[in-house]
This record gives sequence, C-alpha cells and structure tokens, in this order.
Amino acid sequence: MSSADARNEVARSEKVLPGVWRLRLPCPWPGVPHVNAWALDRGDGVVLVDTGVAGEDGLHQLELALGQAKLKLTDVRLLVCTHAHTDHYGLAGPIVDAAGCELWMHPAWGHIRTLAEDPDKALERRIEVARQSGVPAAALERYESSRKDEEPLVARVVAPDRELVEGVSVATDLGFFNVYETPGHAPSHVVLHEPESGVLISGDHLLGRVSLFFDYGHTPDPVGEFLDSLDTVDELDVRLCLSGHGRPFRDVGAKIEANRKLVAEQLDRVRASLAKGDRTAFEVVPDLLGEERPSGPAAAWGLQLALAYLDHLAVLGQAERVKGTDPVAWRAI
Repeated sequence: MSSADARNEVARSEKVLPGVWRLRLPCPWPGVPHVNAWALDRGDGVVLVDTGVAGEDGLHQLELALGQAKLKLTDVRLLVCTHAHTDHYGLAGPIVDAAGCELWMHPAWGHIRTLAEDPDKALERRIEVARQSGVPAAALERYESSRKDEEPLVARVVAPDRELVEGVSVATDLGFFNVYETPGHAPSHVVLHEPESGVLISGDHLLGRVSLFFDYGHTPDPVGEFLDSLDTVDELDVRLCLSGHGRPFRDVGAKIEANRKLVAEQLDRVRASLAKGDRTAFEVVPDLLGEERPSGPAAAWGLQLALAYLDHLAVLGQAERVKGTDPVAWRAI
C-alpha cells in the first residue's frame, strides 16, 4: 500500500463481544494498513487498549472510530498500551489530556523516547547500525532522504502512571485482565488475559497472520525473549485472541506453533547463509528472505530480522562477530 492509499483509509469500529469494541485505525506504512485499539466497557466509560498513530489525522481517526461505537475520548477511564511502538502508543498524550485518565504501560517503555523526542538522532542511529551491517552508501543515502523530515507519529512522550508487570490486573466489565510480560517484538511488550472468558489481548506478540518483527538494539536477545514469551502464552487458557492487527481469531495454539516453526526456519536460513562463508548482516538478508535483491521496506525489515537472529545465534554459541571488521562480518562457529 502506498502512503497515499494509507491516508485514504478510514477508521472503523465493530462490536466483537458484549462490551468489547474493535477500533480499526489507519496506519501509514506499506503492508500495515491498520492497527487495532480495543475499547472495553468499565462502569460508565471504557478501558482503551492501545491508541493508533499520531500525525496529521491520527486523533481524528481515533475519534471517528470511537464515535461509531457511540463513545468519546472523555469516556476513556484508563489507557493501557501493550507496548511502546508508535501505532500502539502514538496518541497516548492527547488521550490522557482529553480524558484525564491514567496511562499504564510496561517499565521498559523508554525505547520510544529517542524516536519521539529527537527523531534526527534516532535516524542517525539507524543509519549507523545499517552502515555497520554492510548496507551500501547509496542505499543509506536513499533511506536518509526518504525518512528525513518524516511526520512524527508520537504526539508527545508521556510516562506511565502505573507499570504493567506480572501481578497487575486491569478491571473491566468483562472481568479482570491479568498482565503477562511478553518481550521480543518490543522490550515493553505485555499481553492481557481474562481467565474466565479466555480472552487474550495480544498486541503484536501474536497476530492472525504469522509475521515476525524484533525491535533490534534494545536487549541482547529479542529472539530468545520472543520464544520464551510464546511459552508464557501457551500456558494460558485462550479461547479468543484480540490482536494488534487483523481480525480476532481462536486457533491460538496453532498460531503459537506457526510462530515457533517460522523462527526455526528463518534461523536455519541464517545458518545456511553463514555456512557459505563470512557474511555481513546485509549479505544475510537475501538468504533470509529468499529474495535476490530485497529493497525498500522489505530490506529494512529483513535487516532487523537478520541482526536479531545473528545475536540469537551468538547467544547459542553458533555464530560470532569477526574481530576488526567494519562493516561487521559474522562467521559460523
């Protein structure tokens, strides 16, 4: 989807259970047409889980979706963010301002700070990581040009009033949603599980369409964290999953196994790439994605995956950085 197509997306809402509304909010990225926020009845208002992106039209789209559910921003009694990515946290500031409500989020939320407060510095860091990973100078220049002066998607940084850690629960009319820490996709990621109904609000940890992304550079081994988080959710009694993208789904066990299988397959591709000889992360990407010349968003996404998988193989003792190389080369052990 082009940026123009994304701007033409319009927010929608639908009732998925008594007292539970899906707010389908547009996103500006190719391949990610929307993000879900969830409005859960609580007394005379709602608990809102996740926010949608900020930017020129973000708040209007959220208000449009709420209006279709006969709700207003001032009906939000509590804002909960499953993780600190722009599409799940971007509108936290305006929501808190309008509703006067608290924000609850995991204590590792700070990875969003630089992106929100100093986007130029965040862009410089991404470019340097890409340079060290072997991305050619011409591609770096194109990337910098396309991202410079990009519209910010976080309205303002707002710190949580309460930290979402295990032992905390979120009260709704449906029941009490228990918090489970599920890092991997992001260091701040949590899921919410209501044991009586078996409803899981999964954020981006589990999606109906199996697609992996690891927010590289914040923790030593996001892949290992993600696999452990799959085990955490696999132990829960889940009968309906409300995910951060796409429609609700029920076959949660099958989705967990499909994620494990995809991680294993992609790790094998990285191992096979290193078996050919020393490789930069950029040189691993075509083997990982099965594309000879990935470009644009696919190449950037593939590089994030490759870096995370290389770190995981290093933790497993199966790969290592080649000393003295710049850009950094990796070798199999």
